[in-house]
Amino acid sequence: MNKYIKYGLALVVISIIGIAIYFFAKKSDNHSEMEHQNEVYTCSMHPEIIRDKPGNCPICGMNLVKKVTENNPVDDNSIDNLIKPTDNFIVGNYQTTTAIDTTLSSEINLPGIVGYDPNSSVNIAARMSGRIERMYVNYKYQKVNKGQKLFDLYSPELLTEQQNFIYMVINDVENPSIIDASRQKLLLYGMTQNQINALSNSKKVNPLITIYSPASGIIEGTATMDNTTNPVMQSASNNTEVLNVKEGSYIKKGEIIFKLLNTDKVWGIFNVIQGYNSLVKANQSIRITSELDKDEFMDAKINFVETQLNAADKTNRIRVYLNNNKLKLPVGLRLQGVVKTNAIKGIWIQKQSMVSIGNKKIVFLKMDNGFKASSIKTGIEIDDFIQIMEGISVKDTIAKNAQYLIDSESFIKTE
Repeated sequence: MNKYIKYGLALVVISIIGIAIYFFAKKSDNHSEMEHQNEVYTCSMHPEIIRDKPGNCPICGMNLVKKVTENNPVDDNSIDNLIKPTDNFIVGNYQTTTAIDTTLSSEINLPGIVGYDPNSSVNIAARMSGRIERMYVNYKYQKVNKGQKLFDLYSPELLTEQQNFIYMVINDVENPSIIDASRQKLLLYGMTQNQINALSNSKKVNPLITIYSPASGIIEGTATMDNTTNPVMQSASNNTEVLNVKEGSYIKKGEIIFKLLNTDKVWGIFNVIQGYNSLVKANQSIRITSELDKDEFMDAKINFVETQLNAADKTNRIRVYLNNNKLKLPVGLRLQGVVKTNAIKGIWIQKQSMVSIGNKKIVFLKMDNGFKASSIKTGIEIDDFIQIMEGISVKDTIAKNAQYLIDSESFIKTE
């Protein structure tokens, strides 16, 4: 019995030793196989080529180089960065610079144009209903002087008032208060004092009344014109455009027939691009030149800053009131304004250190042996500098010229 127990124990011990040797050998094989699998080779010019053993690149024929994987230690001679895509990491030695924390001030150049001042315009409205028998002005933007004839009007209502006035002058001379009231009514209908005196002397009604211009100016148009149109844009149109009101047209009491634009006072309208509107304030000084004489300066003050963004060109507009008594500033004349900005403190980089890729602006941060693209947020531009709002600090080193690092065949990715 003891003999069988000894043989059994020996068999168990031998089995245990055999199993242990088997698993140890298998683990060694797996480790060797894993190490072998971690060794991959790629082409430095075509990183998409991956092989598990040395050889030549099937595209360019260059020798494949060993690629370091996560399981292998990284040494200083690694080419890991070299074989990264060009839109992720750029290997090279380029000139660098840093952002500066300083205060900058500059001058803003603002393009502008001369426009009418609608506040100094005069509306010529119909004081009675009637029919226009003759027109003395026929075109938009035609210049008229004070007292100049505009049109002849036939009005049954005015004809009746003339007959009443003549009747009282003839039959009620002893009641001057009534005659004066009738005379005043004719003045309110648009007749001049000379016309009323002629009516009183002749004792004959005149079926037509001539309407005179109450002021000097430019005929803008009629009441049927689009009132939303910018006067500056209207002036750029054909200045021989025929008026909407013509001979034979019927007009109603209160209807605006003409609008006279005063050219003695005009606006200088300037566009401020987005980002600079916060630098331009009312009552700020502005120096203005015109395209007629760029050596002649006009010093003025900004009178009004529009808060609404112009949807057409994405700009804010400022207005400057200009005296044009000598008529040296025709409407539509192009202007150039220069505004000195207040000093602004911030972090700045040179323009060439940044590149715009559509919806992003990026710089290239200096890393160990190359540069990595990094997205930034910018503010305003002053001269050759751009304000940095977010993305880098004065401690970061960036490429001096970002355009040199752009790969035309890649789309830059940032983190």
